[in-house]
Amino acid sequence: MIDDPEHKVAFVTGGAQGLGLGITHHLLNTGWKVMMFDRDKDAGDEVMASLDDEPRTRCLFFAGDVADEQNVAIAVQRTIDRFGRIDGLVNNAGIADPDSGSVEHLDWEKWQRVLNVNLGGAFLATKHATQHLRQTKGAIVNITSTRAFQSEPDTESYAASKGGLVALTHALAVSLSGDIRVNAIAPGWIEVGDWQKSANKSDPDHSDTDKSQHPAGRVGTPNDIAQAVSFLLDPKKSGFMTGETIRIDGGMTHKMIYAD
Repeated sequence: MIDDPEHKVAFVTGGAQGLGLGITHHLLNTGWKVMMFDRDKDAGDEVMASLDDEPRTRCLFFAGDVADEQNVAIAVQRTIDRFGRIDGLVNNAGIADPDSGSVEHLDWEKWQRVLNVNLGGAFLATKHATQHLRQTKGAIVNITSTRAFQSEPDTESYAASKGGLVALTHALAVSLSGDIRVNAIAPGWIEVGDWQKSANKSDPDHSDTDKSQHPAGRVGTPNDIAQAVSFLLDPKKSGFMTGETIRIDGGMTHKMIYAD
């Protein structure tokens, strides 16, 4: 097994925009090679074009749907063909359906799509990457959400999928014990407006009220999560951790907020 980070390879789903792009950049900046798997081809092509020559040689992009098993299998194989190994899997791809409506009107196809992407996609990526992660004694990081523990109205499909990821994390940690460590991160409010492709990019704008909801005094950034991903992928720093879900939310879920 190679411990030098310059030889290590990460497979990041949803890696071309938002939180996933922050993770991709952080891993590249710390010497990793990265397969950036994302269904938005324009976003992925834009990221590749923005990289300097050297990090571009360490980054591979594949446009595909994480809920499509054939797409996932092809992307994993292309990673092996290009880099020869996989040391870390980051199951980050996820969608929400803010217009799904109340539970009695929730469309079955919309419910199923959210579950297929957020939970099923993590299963599929794990299924196809596991044989390679066993060889490197690698690690998996699932990106869940604080919505696994608290909710807003009419978010059943998203909350269920993220709660499922918490359970999948400890189930996999037991099933893959001895070979692969599996942990999860539950981000809170993370600002990703400035981490989108150029057509969708927006400048962060947070009120004092937004910030005051967080004991940390601010809204989170992708780098806050990316650094934790890096920690969980590193066996020298987190080698005794598996099956855990870490909340990174600036303390928001611990603060009582009363209506005026």
